[in-house]
Amino acid sequence: MKPAKKSVSFIVALLLISGTLFVEKGGAAEEAKVAFYANITAVEPIMDAFTKATGIKAEYTRISTAKFLATVFTEFEAGKLMADVIQAPLPVLEMLKAKGVISSYVSPEAATYPEGSNKDGIQQFGIEYVGLIYNKELVKPEDVPKRYQDLTDPKWKDKIVMANPASHATTICWLIGLRDNVFASEAEWMEFLKGLAANKPMFVASFGPTPAPIESGEKVIGISMPKYIVTKAPAPLDWARVQNQPLMGTPRAMGISTKAPHPEEAKKFMDYWLSKEAMGLLAKDVGEYVLTPGVFPPIEGMDQAKVISIKELSDDEIAKWGEEFKKIFAVK
Repeated sequence: MKPAKKSVSFIVALLLISGTLFVEKGGAAEEAKVAFYANITAVEPIMDAFTKATGIKAEYTRISTAKFLATVFTEFEAGKLMADVIQAPLPVLEMLKAKGVISSYVSPEAATYPEGSNKDGIQQFGIEYVGLIYNKELVKPEDVPKRYQDLTDPKWKDKIVMANPASHATTICWLIGLRDNVFASEAEWMEFLKGLAANKPMFVASFGPTPAPIESGEKVIGISMPKYIVTKAPAPLDWARVQNQPLMGTPRAMGISTKAPHPEEAKKFMDYWLSKEAMGLLAKDVGEYVLTPGVFPPIEGMDQAKVISIKELSDDEIAKWGEEFKKIFAVK
């Protein structure tokens, strides 16, 4: 006797229980998935949680900010853009939108975000905040900077690490942000730059390598991202609570590709990413500063900090100020 055939509903149930969902496409079974292009790092907790909640496989491709536009534009114009959902600094998304790369989908979750955070499908969800982090085992409490200007104190000579101010776009924007939001005059800002340069910081390619020399004690303080206090735990890192001065950074945003290979999955991914549950993971597990009301990274004092967005500079402005900072900091 032949065994009875299993019903279709029974097979689907098994697939759902196993966390893997397949859809029919072109007559063949294809695993439901969504492709995510992003410049943000350490987002595996959200990717895993999304797949667990929906059965849709999330594929993450990390692209550096410097290469983001070129990579996405090239793939888009060649008709080979594989991304369903795209995340990058807000100005990058705006340029992609102008080229027709980003759709106008507005997630229902956008209603929970601050007014003005969504612009025709581009949703800002956080700020890539930058501040001063230090080794709390090697820096005495009384020596922790209380103002950005304190970095010019000669006691920090040969003890600072920062991303290269001649080439790292976010650091260049951050330094300009100090001029626009912290210092009372151009002269005071320039005095700060020269004082910082006089302390001979170590230069690295980006924020990513900044925590290592602080952890090891090779350097003790750096211009970096406070989120590393979370992602590098239990490393002895803390952040300087500068008084009456903001933490600054570029706004993080996302949108769905106009030619998304998996448009329905893309909508589900964006809806989930913007949910309070996912933003809680991004703050708690990744240390990111998000715009979801009442959600903060588990970093002491961060719920009291003033965190603001700074403007992104054009490529020409980045090149211009990079050359200027190369001279000021004597970058070889």
